[in-house]
Amino acid sequence: MNKNIKLLFKRFFWVLLLTNFSSSALASIDKKNPYTMIQTAADIAFKRFAREQVNIQKDPNVIKTIVREELIPYVDYKYAAFKVIGSGNLRKTTREQRDKFVIIFRDYLVTQYAQVFTRYNNQEVIFAPATDFSKKKILAVKTTIVDPKLGKIDIAFKVKKSKKTKEWKAFDLVAEGVSLLDSKQAELSGLIRQKGLDYVGELLKEKSLRDIKIKADEKSKTKVEQVKISK
Repeated sequence: MNKNIKLLFKRFFWVLLLTNFSSSALASIDKKNPYTMIQTAADIAFKRFAREQVNIQKDPNVIKTIVREELIPYVDYKYAAFKVIGSGNLRKTTREQRDKFVIIFRDYLVTQYAQVFTRYNNQEVIFAPATDFSKKKILAVKTTIVDPKLGKIDIAFKVKKSKKTKEWKAFDLVAEGVSLLDSKQAELSGLIRQKGLDYVGELLKEKSLRDIKIKADEKSKTKVEQVKISK
């Protein structure tokens, strides 16, 4: 992934955790409608984030807790982890190895999402109108991020429908046509093939234990405004 794409993801990857999830209000979110799930959970996630700003400024790792409780229940991290491993590598691993990697990958996502979550600065999010999804199993919820400096950036949240529960969960973010999941798969699948799943798992485990860091200019913020959601 080139530097421009990496920069794009760094700027907009935070949206994934701001617009998809909230375990504290599971019953109030219609998980069988991918469009309302995303928009409803966005409001809930931002309210908690704003409510805990004092604690976050004292200990940025509080963001990990918020992500773990408000985001991860709505992420199909097992599906994402298997996609990163790749079908070819999956056949060369044991069930025990795969189960262990899935948990490590989940914790890795918590840290990655939490770090990006510090970048929130009140950008406007505009959701495209919902389309008929009655016969869909996978779809992209299209969104436009309006940034004062970068202008309008088109992104899409890829979600899939569970065969068992018939509920939707997010598994990928596509920014300006580039899939984050595909990029991560390209980065790690070769290493998994060469070094093995356990080796890559340990690398991700080490990264997942890193403390969340807030830049000096971000620490000066005493209040985070809620994002403007335009329908």
